[in-house]
Amino acid sequence: MFETSRLHVHALTHAQLLQYVRNDHSLERALNLSPIQRTISTELKEALDETILPNVKASGAQYRFCTLWTAILKSEQVMVADLCIMGEPNADGEIEIRYGTYEAFQGQGFMTELVGGIVSWAREEPSVKSIKAATDKTNLASIRVLEKNGFLKTGETGAQFFWEISLKWV
Repeated sequence: MFETSRLHVHALTHAQLLQYVRNDHSLERALNLSPIQRTISTELKEALDETILPNVKASGAQYRFCTLWTAILKSEQVMVADLCIMGEPNADGEIEIRYGTYEAFQGQGFMTELVGGIVSWAREEPSVKSIKAATDKTNLASIRVLEKNGFLKTGETGAQFFWEISLKWV
């Protein structure tokens, strides 16, 4: 867990992920939060079922590198956004992130703050040297989040831009 100026950020355990997937407010009750309406996209549901839940269960103490991190707005005690690290650092110390802000909380800077927080957290992790991300070329909000946090564009395909921020210099 870490904090930013407006957010408490929790790396969800396996049991908490199961509550998240049930989407019945049991996670909010367990974290003493106010319930909100959350929609789990088909893409996220598949990732949770096929990758995230099995990886968190198998990873033990390293689960932070393969789970959802949920951002909680301190002032209202509600979940506003999620971020996922897509696995432990590779041989080059790279991790990849994916993220999303709940619809009711978009446009308020929460994701910029959450990504900045994960960058600060990762700087303290000895095995992490850089963070990668990808955005759809049409997702201007996501592009701005990465630019504001110091990510540099490293490539592109027809539909996506690829980004990276170096955290440590060798």
